Amino acid sequence: MPQYVIERDMPGVGKLGVPDLKNASQTSCNVLRDLGPTIQWVHSYVTDDKIYCVYRAPNEEIIREHAQRGGFPANKISEVRSVIDPTTAE
Repeated sequence: MPQYVIERDMPGVGKLGVPDLKNASQTSCNVLRDLGPTIQWVHSYVTDDKIYCVYRAPNEEIIREHAQRGGFPANKISEVRSVIDPTTAE
């Protein structure tokens, strides 16, 4: 299944505490349950003003639907073409 990186512009998000991040995660998981098994949240990186999320999904449209239903921005969605890491150099 294709994998995507979603860039979410959320000014000040890096200052949120554990309860706020937990609430956002629960909202996301509830929407994912409603959308069914074809979309999967892998993990997210929280920075000062953005969240970068990694998802597996059949297409970009279902990711946009997740964002809309959850009330999350999806400012940029990019399909992952390859994954590299230090072992790629070997």
